[in-house]
Amino acid sequence: MSALTATQFNFPKQKSFYKGKVRDVYNIDDKYLVMVASDRISAFDVVLPKGIPYKGQVLNQIAAKFLEATKDIVPNWVVNVPDPVVTMGRVCEPFKVEMVIRGYLAGHAARTYANGLRTLCGVTLPEGLKESDKLPEPIITPTTKASEGHDEDISREEILKQGIVEEKYYVQLEDYTRKLYARGQEIANKMGLILVDTKYEFGLCDGKVFLMDEIHTPDSSRYFYLDGYQERQDKNEEQKQLSKEFVRRWLIDNGFQGKEGQQIPEMSDDWVNEISERYIELFEKVTGDKFIKHPTDNLLYRVEKNILKALN
Repeated sequence: MSALTATQFNFPKQKSFYKGKVRDVYNIDDKYLVMVASDRISAFDVVLPKGIPYKGQVLNQIAAKFLEATKDIVPNWVVNVPDPVVTMGRVCEPFKVEMVIRGYLAGHAARTYANGLRTLCGVTLPEGLKESDKLPEPIITPTTKASEGHDEDISREEILKQGIVEEKYYVQLEDYTRKLYARGQEIANKMGLILVDTKYEFGLCDGKVFLMDEIHTPDSSRYFYLDGYQERQDKNEEQKQLSKEFVRRWLIDNGFQGKEGQQIPEMSDDWVNEISERYIELFEKVTGDKFIKHPTDNLLYRVEKNILKALN
C-alpha cells in the first residue's frame, strides 16, 4: 500500500499552491479551490514522518457526506468531489478563527481542567467534573487560525475586541456552530456514537457565510461509543473512543508533545497499518457505509487525471 504524502501539480489557470499540515490546496483562477486530502498525519501541530494509507480517502469521503447532510443549515463551499481524495469548491475568504464546540470534557479541555483551570476561552466550567463527563450544555471554545505553529485558545470577547471577526458575522458563526453540532450529534447517535467535540471553519463568499474545509472527520472531531458510555463513567473507566486521540496518546507515551527539543518516535510499518485500519473503522462506524479501498498504485496519476477532467 502506498500513501499520498505530497503533490506538486500544475493546473491550467493555477494561481497559487498551499501546502497545509494535511491538505494540498490549489487555487484555480481565484474562482475554485482544489483540495487534495493527502495521507499525511499531524498531531500537536506537527506532521509525522510517515503517511497513513487511505487516510486521505477516509477524511475526504466523511467530509463530503456530512457537508451534503448539513447544507440545509448553512451553505458550503463544495462544487464537486472528482476523486476519493479530492474536493473542489468555491474560493471563500476564511475567517481567522476555528469554531471549536465541546459537549463533553475531553482532550485539550480535560487536560486544562486537570491542571486546575476552570476557565477555557472565557467560558467558566463548573467544579466537580471528571474526564469525559457531559457538560451542562455545549460550549464554544474558539482558537486562532495560525498559518504556522500552534493555534491558540481565544475568547469571544478577545475576537471582537481585536476585530478578528465582525460581531454581526461572529453571532452567525456561533449560531451555525451550535446547529451543526446538534445535527452531528443526531447523526452520530443513530450510528451508536457520541460526537464529543468538533471544529468548524467558515468563510465569506459573495458576502454570505459559507462552511469550509472538512466536518465531522476523525481529524476535526472526537467520538465516543454510546453503548456503555454511562457505565464506563460510573466506574471511572476510560471511554472507548473513535478519534485521532489514540495517535496523540501514543506520542505522549513515547515522550512527544510537539515541544521544542522533543524527538518524534519511530513509526513502525505495523503501527502505520494499525492507524490506517483504525481510520477505516472510524469511517464505517461514523458513516454506516462500507469503506471501498480505491487502488493506491499510480495514485498521483489518478488524482491529477480526475482533477483535470473536473476542471475541463
